[in-house]
Amino acid sequence: MWTTTSADVITATRGSKMATAMDCLPWSLLLLSLMCETSAFYVPGVAPINFHQNDPVEIKAVKLTSSRTQLPYEYYSLPFCQPSKITYKAENLGEVLRGDRIVNTPFQVLMNSEKKCEVLCSQSNKPVTLTVEQSRLVAERITEDYYVHLIADNLPVATRLELYSNRDSDDKKKEKDVQFEHGYRLGFTDVNKIYLHNHLSFILYYHREDMEEDQEHTYRVVRFEVIPQSIRLEDLKADEKSSCTLPEGANSSPQEIDPTKENQLYFTYSVHWEESDIKWASRWDTYLTMSDVQIHWFSIINSVVVVFFLSGILSMIIIRTLRKDIANYNKEDDIEDTMEESGWKLVHGDVFRPPQYPMILSSLLGSGIQLFCMILIVIFVAMLGMLSPSSRGALMTTACFLFMFMGVFGGFSAGRLYRTLKGHRWKKGAFCTATLYPGVVFGICFVLNCFIWGKHSSGAVPFPTMVALLCMWFGISLPLVYLGYYFGFRKQPYDNPVRTNQIPRQIPEQRWYMNRFVGILMAGILPFGAMFIELFFIFSAIWENQFYYLFGFLFLVFIILVVSCSQISIVMVYFQLCAEDYRWWWRNFLVSGGSAFYVLVYAIFYFVNKLDIVEFIPSLLYFGYTALMVLSFWLLTGTIGFYAAYMFVRKIYAAVKID
Repeated sequence: MWTTTSADVITATRGSKMATAMDCLPWSLLLLSLMCETSAFYVPGVAPINFHQNDPVEIKAVKLTSSRTQLPYEYYSLPFCQPSKITYKAENLGEVLRGDRIVNTPFQVLMNSEKKCEVLCSQSNKPVTLTVEQSRLVAERITEDYYVHLIADNLPVATRLELYSNRDSDDKKKEKDVQFEHGYRLGFTDVNKIYLHNHLSFILYYHREDMEEDQEHTYRVVRFEVIPQSIRLEDLKADEKSSCTLPEGANSSPQEIDPTKENQLYFTYSVHWEESDIKWASRWDTYLTMSDVQIHWFSIINSVVVVFFLSGILSMIIIRTLRKDIANYNKEDDIEDTMEESGWKLVHGDVFRPPQYPMILSSLLGSGIQLFCMILIVIFVAMLGMLSPSSRGALMTTACFLFMFMGVFGGFSAGRLYRTLKGHRWKKGAFCTATLYPGVVFGICFVLNCFIWGKHSSGAVPFPTMVALLCMWFGISLPLVYLGYYFGFRKQPYDNPVRTNQIPRQIPEQRWYMNRFVGILMAGILPFGAMFIELFFIFSAIWENQFYYLFGFLFLVFIILVVSCSQISIVMVYFQLCAEDYRWWWRNFLVSGGSAFYVLVYAIFYFVNKLDIVEFIPSLLYFGYTALMVLSFWLLTGTIGFYAAYMFVRKIYAAVKID
């Protein structure tokens, strides 16, 4: 028998807006049915908490964020009211890297208990006095458009925005479009004056659970909203019991913060409870539901059209051209005449000649395999609903650990390719594979982290966490890469169908369109076109503090990206071999990652048109992390294209008879 709690958890998977959630439900039920001795099943981090009447509901603070500065700060970096004892929550790796610093607050909220107006940190009915330095800091944060993020029962606070679509028509015909903004604004500016939101009206929604008659009702929190208000000191009337009276209507003036002098004010809050039909399993729908899902379908259809277009080109090449070439090559008569007609067979003695710097090439491809395995597993697991947004930092933590453990596959593929390319120093090759790409990532992150440290931001990775990451790198990833490299190097190398000549063939002069940079532009446009719409939502999630949870769409886009990269890589290597240029190893790796160049161009466009970043350090952070994204994307797509082209080259040369 399943309890009510487990049924809600199972329903939670169905509640997410992912395309493939219904497909995985029968398998989930089958898996759960095998656990006969278990009375309930909880996905980690999503177990519901039942409250009784007047039970305390703890309000915690997460951080302060701004899309203008990209620098998160912890809640008590500003002079907010503090509880008698400050307690920070133990955080996972992902939360630390995100800059979350979850801490308790002095808000006293009881389940289904109203509060008209309550004063925080008021001693003997005296207001809070902000020093000049504190006032200057608060004013600076308000002008930088900072948002405050709170959570209640692990549910983030949201500000309701009501937008009217028919403004020109009568009031009765106006249609309200309700949207939610994550967190609430710290304050606002008006005519060069700065105002602080010092009163918070909390609106919490609960769902009453069905119980038997003799049992006490239990409640679950299903939504957490806030209406921030700015009310000046003179309009708030406080008494000795920390209660206060709010001004009626629009008679009050906002609380101004003058950064040049001390400011006195009250921090107040009110609590209102409403019953809701939303079940606990669907409470995240408010944050995860996107009003423009149809544009994702448009993206998928657009991507499929691109893939079919590429498939048509490939079919024409393979069916018409290749079969004709192979048939002509395999004729016993007029061999000399046919060999002069086409180019790709003429380089059969050089096409598998090892390239320059085979160790670096195999190391980069090994890191690409690591990235590919990590991204595939993370997106697939997230698509199944196992990386719940209520498990903060779970996505980043999973990605970090998976990249470490995928080192065995990256080392194996790099070791086998290195031996195929006639390499001998496998120990040095394994060390290069384990340190080249991770070393670049760690170096850039360390430099950026120094700048974040200088700003005293919570986004700075603490020194113990950095030591822990280094221990993971050298204690988990490095040994696994060596292990995989050892077995890959010992394994039989890839069987090339033709022998390599001792003397390299002279390469004829190439046409202008065979230039490497032109190839990058040509090869990158179609894979980028297949995924650029989804890229917009990913950038919004990263740089504008939005939720992204449409991993079903992302998984489809990823599959389409893999297929399109493979196809365009095959087309490009075929044209290169027809031009009698056998130096395809490095060129194909670079050209196949050409879509990363368009990602860089799009990132610059996004920075100029979508973000309001003007300061040096936020700009440095944006382009530093963008450089890491572009590098990783180039490794990923370059590796996919390289292995597709390598399989294609081996197939076509195995199909012709070589004397």
